[in-house]
Amino acid sequence: MVRVAEEKPLACWAGKDRIGDEVLPSLTVIFRTGGCAWNRCLMCGYRSVRVEGTPDQLAARVLAQLHWVRVHHNPASYDLVKIYTSGSFLDPREVPPAARDAVGDAFRGKIVIAETRPEFVTPEEIGDFIARVDDGSRAVPCYAAIGLETTDDGIREKCIRKGFTFADFRRAARSARDAGAGVKAYLLHKPPFLTEREAREDMSRSLSALAGQADLISLNPCTVQSGTTVEWLWQRGAYRPPYLWSVVQVLEGAPVHVTCDPVGGGYPRGPHNCGRCDRELVAGIRDYSLTGDRGLLRALLNWECGCKAEWEMVMERERPYAMPLTR
Repeated sequence: MVRVAEEKPLACWAGKDRIGDEVLPSLTVIFRTGGCAWNRCLMCGYRSVRVEGTPDQLAARVLAQLHWVRVHHNPASYDLVKIYTSGSFLDPREVPPAARDAVGDAFRGKIVIAETRPEFVTPEEIGDFIARVDDGSRAVPCYAAIGLETTDDGIREKCIRKGFTFADFRRAARSARDAGAGVKAYLLHKPPFLTEREAREDMSRSLSALAGQADLISLNPCTVQSGTTVEWLWQRGAYRPPYLWSVVQVLEGAPVHVTCDPVGGGYPRGPHNCGRCDRELVAGIRDYSLTGDRGLLRALLNWECGCKAEWEMVMERERPYAMPLTR
């Protein structure tokens, strides 16, 4: 039996992130919580990650994890905190208000990015959290981060099963800004059932539509997580994560700076090319996310590797409603 007093988050790590023109030391925390209220997305591996209990018990578990974070990561070592849960940080059933208030107090004075579904972004919910976080030292103390995935409602519903619309995202963005928060959007590059070309075009259209709608944008190339519909398809040769060539091309053509961390990059379950050029492309994408130097992306697109011809063939010949041409 796990003792709550010793409980730690699902994951917690230090890193660096770009906010505007600044590169800040950051801390990412994934809290164990009551679980996602929606719990139906086809690519999400956190669907089964939840803890049971009364609101008081759930709050106690979050507080225990928060204590672990404070003990193991000196608050002076980071300026930005990214908060994730199994679903939505602003959902009071998943993260009881007492626990959310404690998290806000613990990270007061930091820039806090908190992930949530749009239905939980109300002026009251986000406003209460900002009041805890904001000490007056940051122009934008908090960002509501929403997994929009795509601006195409058809793709979001049929390929991801997200359960909300682009209009819902825009409403949530207005509510966040009315409360004094910024808006971050996550996009999913190549959900299931799209060809390589369709996925690239979807991301390009989405980035154009999001310019001005979101203050921060993160492009997430799809990875194959355990226990998901995507994994079921991948195991049967019916899904391939995006080529890194496609990821670089989307980033290079974006109208605004877009961050990207290709999780699992270079491995079969993550965005990958042939294995020979993957390491350089993954490193270049991560460097671009911090520097914003598009020259890095252009240099990557000019990288000579035999698999580029394979990628170009896939872009030209892969057809909808068919099996992927390559693995």
